[in-house]
Amino acid sequence: MYITQVRTIQNDWWRYILGVVISFIGVAIFSAPHAIAIVFKQFSGDFDTSRADDLNYLMTVFEPNINLVLVLLPFAGGLLFLILAAKWLHQQSLRHLTTARAKIDWNRVLFAFLLWGTVAASLIFVGIYLTPEDYVFNFKPEKFAILVVIVLLLVPLQTSFEEYMFRGYLMQGIGFIFKNKWLPLLVTSVVFGLLHIANPEVDKLGNLIMIYYIGTGLFLGIITLMDDGMELALGFHAANNMFTALLVTADWTAFQTHSMYRDISEPDPTGFFDIFLPVFIIFPIILFIFAKKYKWTNWKEKLTGTIHIENTTE
Repeated sequence: MYITQVRTIQNDWWRYILGVVISFIGVAIFSAPHAIAIVFKQFSGDFDTSRADDLNYLMTVFEPNINLVLVLLPFAGGLLFLILAAKWLHQQSLRHLTTARAKIDWNRVLFAFLLWGTVAASLIFVGIYLTPEDYVFNFKPEKFAILVVIVLLLVPLQTSFEEYMFRGYLMQGIGFIFKNKWLPLLVTSVVFGLLHIANPEVDKLGNLIMIYYIGTGLFLGIITLMDDGMELALGFHAANNMFTALLVTADWTAFQTHSMYRDISEPDPTGFFDIFLPVFIIFPIILFIFAKKYKWTNWKEKLTGTIHIENTTE
């Protein structure tokens, strides 16, 4: 139903291609402040141009709170332009892009946010308790307070852009065009994962971490299709990034913030705790909880079924 409702809007294939292009124009426009700031750094002699392609270095060029704002702004631009593209190109409302329900279910967003936020925070604090030597207490009240404001305002825009692009716009578009559910689930999950390949974590953990990124995309896609809406994915993704930014970061992660703790350990070379534990153990448990709470049934049809609909737009 979440995909089939696209029959009521302007759903030509070329509109989806143009919509993606428009969204990334928004990303480019809102990337301008970061680019301009780097140019000023170059003129002042505070920027090593030979390391311009080093993402780890770019994360240290500016004060962490300023850097976080500059890094997150492009996602805000992408989200704005994506919503406008859906409205102008497809005559599609935000509610229609979000869910098959009569209105967006904010209780679902909140439940997923609190559930995953509790799990993620618990895992972090258990790790700190078991191996305190791997963490440094990094709490600086004034800088942390500013970080909280930035995280509350901008991180949900970053995660929402990724969700609306992959679990929303592309999931609906690919599914409607190719008349099935398994292809958009797989394509959006793989592309979502591959877009993280430039993250610093890849340099540290190797290509093995792509299992985590693609697996996370698959998990978010499954809960979207099973629940006929993006609400759970929106809440989950926001909690994941917000709690990470606030509680613990490391020198080799995409977010470099004034978090409460810094992880100074070397990542597990086997990838068990960073990759396999969440993807193959924790995510299935979360799926089970969602399935029980929202009474999901008919998994095969909802995840792999064929879409039989007539195109009702001109």
